[in-house]
Amino acid sequence: MTSETPQLSVHNLACARGERLLFKGMNFGVGAGELLLVQGGNGQGKTSLLRLLTGLARPEEGEIRWRGENIRKNREEFHAEMIYLGHANGVKDDLNPVENLRFAEGLQGRAFEQERAVGILKQLGLSLCLDLPCRVLSFGQRRRVALSAMLLADAKLWILDEPLTGLDVHAVALMEGLIRDHLAAGGLVVATTHQALNLEGVKVQRLLVGNVAIPEMA
Repeated sequence: MTSETPQLSVHNLACARGERLLFKGMNFGVGAGELLLVQGGNGQGKTSLLRLLTGLARPEEGEIRWRGENIRKNREEFHAEMIYLGHANGVKDDLNPVENLRFAEGLQGRAFEQERAVGILKQLGLSLCLDLPCRVLSFGQRRRVALSAMLLADAKLWILDEPLTGLDVHAVALMEGLIRDHLAAGGLVVATTHQALNLEGVKVQRLLVGNVAIPEMA
């Protein structure tokens, strides 16, 4: 699986969990404006692959390159252009949504733009929650806080592990729109999902991890 002008590329990648080899000899490239949809059954290595792509784990073999350089050699540049949204939202219970975004920006060493942060939170439907501690928010609302932090980061590469989890139908449509807009602006997305995504007009690659059928995507 290749892209004509890959910004993210994987070369002869192998991954093991304990004594079990999940995959080997994996190669693919993702270019600007492309979505790589990683699919497969539970325990087949989807999340393990995403962790490799973020640099959170090391492959058994092979390498991952960002703009042609091994991500372990240009770690700072890569992490400045990548954001990962996993199963956990990474939201601090005792902080309100605005404070959570300030905290997330501080971790990345970026100056906090409060007006822009508040605007993004409102865009994602959290206008009535801005002053509430996140511990009182629903899972879906906390997910929207995490998505707001992702948008505020202005990352080129989004790595998303089951981004639709816990979202209602309106939030799913919002997430689909965010992905479309990000790709239209030249961003890249690598995502796993058990749910069908409506991404009409999006350039999609499919990567099957494990030996399972891939459902049709609208």
